Amino acid sequence: MPTPTKGPRLGGGPAHERLMLANLAASLFEHKRITTTVTKAKRLRPYAERLITFAKRGDLASRRRVLGVISNKGVVHELFTDIATAVQNREGGYTRITKIGNRKGDNAPMAVIELVLDPVSPKQAVVQEAEKAAESAAKPASAEETPAAEAEAADIPETRTADAEVTEDAAVEADEAAPEDDEKDDEKK
Repeated sequence: MPTPTKGPRLGGGPAHERLMLANLAASLFEHKRITTTVTKAKRLRPYAERLITFAKRGDLASRRRVLGVISNKGVVHELFTDIATAVQNREGGYTRITKIGNRKGDNAPMAVIELVLDPVSPKQAVVQEAEKAAESAAKPASAEETPAAEAEAADIPETRTADAEVTEDAAVEADEAAPEDDEKDDEKK
């Protein structure tokens, strides 16, 4: 539950604040975006996101809790059917607040609060697909690597043996050539 804010409440008292937030949330769910003051938008965000979380659960108890807050059954139905299915893969962050400047009459800072109904970012979808592909590739590859690794291990000693023989032959030839070179050096002196 969000921590209560310090200082004066919106409106007059706590009951008026609850009613105002419920009406703002109902308008937000009905119209998908509303224009209000920055303070009201910031107070509405956790309230509305909590109601959307209840809607994502989709059970009867959650529907009754939301109906206790928003009395319009049409809005609650839209919340549970349209909005909850649109944000099913999203883990929070269901709303976006955009500041739009000050109101003409009293110079109050205004903002637009809207529902984020876009699918989760394409980058995250690509990352999930890549992880699935890596997992599916890792399982068959590990089964194939075992026979290939055994074949490679069998080839390595043969190669080493052939290389070792070539190296030994070169060493013997070098040793045989070395005394002849020594004799030639002695003759030159």
